[in-house]
Amino acid sequence: MTIIKTIFLIILLLIFPLYASSQPQSFIEVGKFSIEKIESKIPSDWKPLTFKKIERHTTYSLVKDEGTIVVKAVSESSASGLVREIKIDPKEYPIVQWRWKVENVLKKGNVHMKKGDDYPVRLYITFEYDSSKLNFLEKVKFEAVKLFYGQYPPIAAINYIWESKAPVGAFVPNPYTDRVMMIVIESGLSRLNQWVNEERNLFEDFKKAFGYEPPMISGVAIMTDSDNTGEQATAYYGDIVLKKNVRIQE
Repeated sequence: MTIIKTIFLIILLLIFPLYASSQPQSFIEVGKFSIEKIESKIPSDWKPLTFKKIERHTTYSLVKDEGTIVVKAVSESSASGLVREIKIDPKEYPIVQWRWKVENVLKKGNVHMKKGDDYPVRLYITFEYDSSKLNFLEKVKFEAVKLFYGQYPPIAAINYIWESKAPVGAFVPNPYTDRVMMIVIESGLSRLNQWVNEERNLFEDFKKAFGYEPPMISGVAIMTDSDNTGEQATAYYGDIVLKKNVRIQE
């Protein structure tokens, strides 16, 4: 993933956030793909994310797989995503659940290197700008970005990824910026061609990654990209939900 992709992704995820946590509820359906209509092309409340210097775009479509409507992504040396701008308090909704399926991993994928920064699936979550977490020079950089784009970029982002070789559970700073933490959720070939249910405590992951409690979530994206590796990837995304961390009273 190039630095241009990273910058544009975090900017677009910040613009016009939807205040999803205004009404108390036990969960928020960030991506309710299963109730969509196939003829809609892409899910409601989501929009395409493309990059000016990347001509080849990943193809996203709504398809029925094993009786459920999901998002299918096909990348052929390409990169683009689907994004939803949404504002959620991760302290109130710390648990993120989703499911995904991949047909192949990328042979040249490498989370530690710029030229290997491609993944068959990734769930990308950004967090609002918070000046209290920045030093003087960092504030100057953020002000410069705001001057150019009209919005502050997020303070940080987390990528949950399916890696090619890195061990599951690894936290790796993105090779382009240490404000994006890559967290390896799946790795390798053993779970190809099967739906895998995932659950993470986003709040705790952020604290481990960056050393402080996360500010508000500003956006969520899904992305399948293979432009750096020049390979092909086919993958599927199921529903995405953020939940309260409900503990059973003994």
